[in-house]
Amino acid sequence: MAQQNKQRQRIVIAGGGTAGWMAAAAFTRILGRQVEVTLIESSEIGTVGVGEATIPTLVFFHKLLKVNEQEFMKATNATFKLGINFEDWKELNHAYLHAFGVTGKDCWAAGFQDFWLRGLNEGLSTDFGDYCLERKAAEAGRFAHLPKNGLNYAYHIDATRYADFLRSLAEHEGLRRIDAKITDVSLREADGFIESLTLDDGQVIEGDMFIDCTGFRGLLIEKALHTGYEDWSHWLPCDSAVAVQTASTGDPLPYTRCTAHDAGWQWRIPLQNRVGNGMVFCSNYKSDDDVINTLLQRVDGEPLNDPRVIHFRTGRRRKQWNRNCVALGLSSGFLEPLESTSIHLIQQGIVRFLRMFPTNGVVPEDVAEYNRQVDFDIEHIRDFIILHYHVTNRNDSPFWRHCRQMDVPDSLRHRIDLFTKSGRVFREGSELFDDSWQQVMIGQGLMPGSYHPIVDTMSRQELEILLGQIREQIDRTVDKLPPHQDYLNRFCGR
Repeated sequence: MAQQNKQRQRIVIAGGGTAGWMAAAAFTRILGRQVEVTLIESSEIGTVGVGEATIPTLVFFHKLLKVNEQEFMKATNATFKLGINFEDWKELNHAYLHAFGVTGKDCWAAGFQDFWLRGLNEGLSTDFGDYCLERKAAEAGRFAHLPKNGLNYAYHIDATRYADFLRSLAEHEGLRRIDAKITDVSLREADGFIESLTLDDGQVIEGDMFIDCTGFRGLLIEKALHTGYEDWSHWLPCDSAVAVQTASTGDPLPYTRCTAHDAGWQWRIPLQNRVGNGMVFCSNYKSDDDVINTLLQRVDGEPLNDPRVIHFRTGRRRKQWNRNCVALGLSSGFLEPLESTSIHLIQQGIVRFLRMFPTNGVVPEDVAEYNRQVDFDIEHIRDFIILHYHVTNRNDSPFWRHCRQMDVPDSLRHRIDLFTKSGRVFREGSELFDDSWQQVMIGQGLMPGSYHPIVDTMSRQELEILLGQIREQIDRTVDKLPPHQDYLNRFCGR
C-alpha cells in the first residue's frame, strides 16, 4: 500500500526566463501539492528573451496546463502563425512558405508528392504549396479557428511577457520565488549529486531535483557537473545574432519571414504592438558592426531599442539529465531559431521529465532513456535545419559556397539521397517534422527522380480530378476565412 504521508519532492529551478517559468508553471499546475517548487532568479541578470516564434506543439502544451488562449494572447501581444516564409534560400529572388499543415493527401503506399510529381510531368500540377490549406491561408493573410483543429497554427509572442504570464500562473499555484544570485553549488560526496545551492544573500537552498535554466552558462549542468558539450558548428556555422524591436508599419502577417543574406539570414516576427527583427550570421564572414548596420537599414519601422548582439555555439550537452539535474533551454544546448524549435525543445524536456518523474529517487534507467529520447529529437531537428543551408543553388558568397560543399550527418545524407532517387520520406518514431521535409526539400529545389508506380494505376483524368478537388476545397475554405488582423481584433478584444 502506498505511503500516505510521503514527503513532497523538492524541485529547485535555477534561472527564470522562458525555460524556467515554463517548467515552473508545468510542475505546479500538473503535479500540484505532490511537489514543492522553488525558482531562483536574479533581477540583475537579464535573459536572452528573443525567442518570439513558436510551432503548433505549444498549443497542445497550453491545453495540458489549462491555459486560457485569449488571456495568454492578450498578455503576450501574440499573433497567429501558420508557417515560415523562406526568401532567397534556394536562390536570390525565390521564396516558398513552409506551412504547418499537411500537403495534399497520401495513400497507404505513396505520399502526395508522388501524385504531384506525376501531375507536374503531365502539366496537371501547380505549385506544391497550392495543396496545403495553411500555406494558402498564410499567403492570403487570413486566419480563424476551425472545427477539429482544421487549421494548424502556432504563435508569435513577446518572450519576456510570456515568462511574466507563466510566472503569475506558477505563483498562483504556490511556487516560491527567490530573487538572488547563485554563488555556489554543493555536491554530495557519496554520489556527486547536487545537494544545495548557496545564494548571495547567504541562503542555502536544498532540493531533490534541480532544473538548470541558467542559459548559456550552464551553471549546474556544466560548471558544477562537468557534463561536456558536443559542438555542431561544423554543420551549423552561424554563431551570432543581432536583435532589435521596431514599431509596426502595417497589419501583422500570419507567418514569420526568414530572408537569407550573404552570411546567414534575417527574421521578421510581427506581434500585435510591434515587430521583432534580427539577423543570424557567421562571424567568420561578418563583423557585429557590419550586421548591426545592415539590419538597421533593412528593417521597416522605427527601432524601439538598441540592437542587441548574442553570441552562441550550436550543439548540445552530452547529457541533458545528469545525476539529479535536468537542463532546459539554452543550458541544454542551442540550435539556431530557423524553424522556431527552441520553445518546443523546452516543453518536450518538461513533458518527458514529468513522464519519468523520479517519485522514488533518480533511476539510472530512466535517466538513460530520457537522454536517448532527447538525443533523437534534437538530432532530427538539427538535420532539418542543416538541410536549409546545404540544399541550395546559392553560390554568390563564400558562406553559401561553404554550406553547399560541407559534409553533412549521415542521417541527413540518407534522407536527401532517398528523396532524390525515389521521392520517399519516412517518419521515424516520434520525429517532430513529417510533411515539412517534402515542403522544404522541394522548396529548396530538390526534386525526386521518380515516383511510386502505384500512381500510374490512376488514369490521367482521375489524377486531374484528384489534384483539382484538393485545390478547390482549399480555395473555398480560404475564401471564407477573415483577414488575420480582423480575427485577431475580435479574439483579443482589441
